[in-house]
Amino acid sequence: MDSSPKPNNDAYQHVFVMRHGDRIDNFEPLWVSTAARPWDPPLVQDGMIRAFRTGQRIRSQIPIHRVFVSPFLRCIQTASEVVSALSAVNVDPNAMSSKDVPSVDTSKLKVAIEYGLCEMLNSVAIRRELAPKDGNFDFRLSDLEAFFPEGMVDHNVDMVYKEMPKWEESVEGCRERYVKIVKALADKYPTENLLLVTHGEGVGTTFSTFYKDTTVYEVDYCAYVELRREVSSKDGSVVNGEYEVVLSHGQAGIRFSHDYFSDDPVISRTPV
Repeated sequence: MDSSPKPNNDAYQHVFVMRHGDRIDNFEPLWVSTAARPWDPPLVQDGMIRAFRTGQRIRSQIPIHRVFVSPFLRCIQTASEVVSALSAVNVDPNAMSSKDVPSVDTSKLKVAIEYGLCEMLNSVAIRRELAPKDGNFDFRLSDLEAFFPEGMVDHNVDMVYKEMPKWEESVEGCRERYVKIVKALADKYPTENLLLVTHGEGVGTTFSTFYKDTTVYEVDYCAYVELRREVSSKDGSVVNGEYEVVLSHGQAGIRFSHDYFSDDPVISRTPV
């Protein structure tokens, strides 16, 4: 039996780009002094809860078929909570985290790790003294994949970025990477709705790129941007429309200014 996600029956493809949850080093500053990997902090419990509740909110709006996630631990843990909320067999409105989900349906969506969604690898985002001395940000993918329910990780997916970026990549180069990976993943799965779990810079860059004449000042934990584009079939090929930004409750966590006289494609979604 084919367990891959069912194609999107909607006339639109939806792509959510989401920041990870609350990271421990912003709440426990001394954590880095004893951490084996001070550049790769996990979530605090509130971050787990925030991620799970965000997953519940997204589930109430749009069915997600695939989740792609940065290899950094805070993103993996965020995606794990979101995935539990998206695939829970019985939806409990009082559930607070994956611990409250007794069973999930692994046929609902698939998960894959993508290096292109990783943190900005420079001293702007990671303090130089905390970064690996050799510049090698190493990840054991099998350990990270174990955070997800058995059978949910799609091992047939090839990463768009086969390697991590080099240490001290430029800010501009990083922003170009984020835009490229969003477009590449959307084009790779045009009939499926995607959730990309990444970092604050990735969310801010996506928002300001597709909602032009916008300056992003801050992106809260678990805030997200929702993009959508019309998808149709012509002569056996998929034809994609232009991206629109869907302004929704997720933008409550994105502080920005915008030239409202511009003609950017944007629609609104009633908060749920």
